[in-house]
Amino acid sequence: MWLKGFRDEIWSRLDQPWDLVVVGGGITGAGILGEAARHGKKVLLVEAQDFSSGTSSRSTKLVHGGLRYLRQGEFLLTRKSVRERERLMQEGAGLVNALGFSLGVFPGDQMPKWMYGVGLAMYDALAGKWAHEAQSRDEIITRVPSLDGSKVEGGYRYFDAQTDDSRLVLRVLREAVKQGGTAINYARADKLLRTADGRVRGVVLRDTAPGASRTAEVEAKVVINATGAWADELRAELGQDKRLRRIRGSHLTFEHRRLPLPEAVSLLHPRDQRAVFAIPWEGVTILGTTDVDHGALDEEPSISDAEREYLLEAAQKAFPAAEITEKDVISSWSGVRPVIDTGKSDPSKESREHAIWKEDGLLTITGGKLTTFAVMARDALGAAEEDLGGLQARTRVLEPNVDGIDWPRSLNDDDRLRLLGRFGAEVLDITADRERCHRIPGSIALWSELRHAARAEGVVTLSDLLLRRVRLGLLLPNGGLDLVTDIRALVQPELGWDDTKWDAELANYRETWKKAYSA
Repeated sequence: MWLKGFRDEIWSRLDQPWDLVVVGGGITGAGILGEAARHGKKVLLVEAQDFSSGTSSRSTKLVHGGLRYLRQGEFLLTRKSVRERERLMQEGAGLVNALGFSLGVFPGDQMPKWMYGVGLAMYDALAGKWAHEAQSRDEIITRVPSLDGSKVEGGYRYFDAQTDDSRLVLRVLREAVKQGGTAINYARADKLLRTADGRVRGVVLRDTAPGASRTAEVEAKVVINATGAWADELRAELGQDKRLRRIRGSHLTFEHRRLPLPEAVSLLHPRDQRAVFAIPWEGVTILGTTDVDHGALDEEPSISDAEREYLLEAAQKAFPAAEITEKDVISSWSGVRPVIDTGKSDPSKESREHAIWKEDGLLTITGGKLTTFAVMARDALGAAEEDLGGLQARTRVLEPNVDGIDWPRSLNDDDRLRLLGRFGAEVLDITADRERCHRIPGSIALWSELRHAARAEGVVTLSDLLLRRVRLGLLLPNGGLDLVTDIRALVQPELGWDDTKWDAELANYRETWKKAYSA
């Protein structure tokens, strides 16, 4: 799937009539593609850049119910979220995994410890299970030794889940394609096609891959705008007023040895009492996130000096003995969340519920959160049903049985579960490459994963490969460039790039990483 030349094949058949065109290749669009395909619809997803290249590869990597939303009275959103969290952990084992949290209570926190207990009891009740417990100071430090030396007074332990957000998008997309859907990256919806009475009837696509210059008109019964933070831009073509608030959330990454955590730590920031998390992920430690208004989306978002200082201030509160400074940061990233603008002075107070608008035949779905993408997909398809026509009985193509895999001895049980969660039956391509079925230095990813991604996962640019397919740009110092000789030897033949193309892609990746992902 998505072997070299797949984009040319899709471009050659864009002129056929479609039931549905989904604009946006993040987690929301991927979910809609899958839901429509399972209902028997002829559906096309188009993404202006790479799959998941926007917000859906730049999250805090959490699949969570939103404990803090209870504080804002958003009980329905929390209930939907915790139930979706449980479903995703069950269906996506190895890709969506339970994560323990130690919630620390510190002197000066405005939230008393007993109130956390009430909130967590409600949180667990909504999920239908009891999974939290109080912790004394000694207990929380024993569980998370990095808290020793801080003024933590104790707290609670509870559970949420985490994922590799970009790989989750890829898995949902690839399942949808196996079900009969079509997805193409680097295909921008430049313009809406409209009927004589002004209703949307399709889109004009432009190929945005490096060096490309083709366009195509694509007609469909329904066009769904699932572009997230960019949704107002497509709506503007219809003369609609802006309705979104773009909020940036930024993160810092540290080597595990500098900030070793056996599980996540949650605390209130000393400055504004917002919840901040330190999270073990893929062999590193993430610190995030911020909540600040973001401006134009012309360039990739990046962390500001003020956000960096804000996050380091939280680290100094929780882990003073570690003496973490900006020199310890190995990477950063920023994502822009689309929320419905209600004019609140504090961005953190805006609701994370999703919204659906039908305007002159364009159906827009935006807002929401990664955890509830399937709920959003079902709601969007339901809203479009009148124009789409009846939905067939929902089906799902089951993955082939992969029992009895001849696993290399180099892979432990955690490696095996991780690979199955990401690749399903395609894991056979990973494990068959015995020579490369070992870890990339400093990462938990395998060289054979990198080769597979270059060969069969729709990579168009080096950033696609190193920032989203295999997350070396986030996990390794210097964005993985210290390994570029070995990376080149492995992937350049799979990508089919000559030396001139490789050099250009390497220069572009270096610039992108420095601007938007560097320390």
